[in-house]
Amino acid sequence: MASHNETGKLGEQLAFDWIQKQGYQIIRQNWRCGHWEIDLVATQHDKLYFFEIKTRKGRSFGHPEDRVDKKKLHFFISAGTEYLRLNPTHKWICFNILAITIISENDIEYFLLEDVYY
Repeated sequence: MASHNETGKLGEQLAFDWIQKQGYQIIRQNWRCGHWEIDLVATQHDKLYFFEIKTRKGRSFGHPEDRVDKKKLHFFISAGTEYLRLNPTHKWICFNILAITIISENDIEYFLLEDVYY
């Protein structure tokens, strides 16, 4: 497995644990529809949250959230819209980006961008 794939898998596990510690209830992981994907779907206080997870090792190449460009954001929101069409149970939704920077094994930074939209 390529190094960036391993970093992504590690980031998704770190995100899963961190999001649960923040009080969210995760209901889906890696939900796919065609070429669209939502990394995590969670609920909290009767609101549905979609999470895009971006992870980087170190700070040498910028912040992980910088990897979410206009096209990725469009796909993320399209995926969330399709999820809602197929699962019309929530009135209130929120699209979030969770950026994780792994400095070392014991030094991990989390940066949550809430309610992103284009």
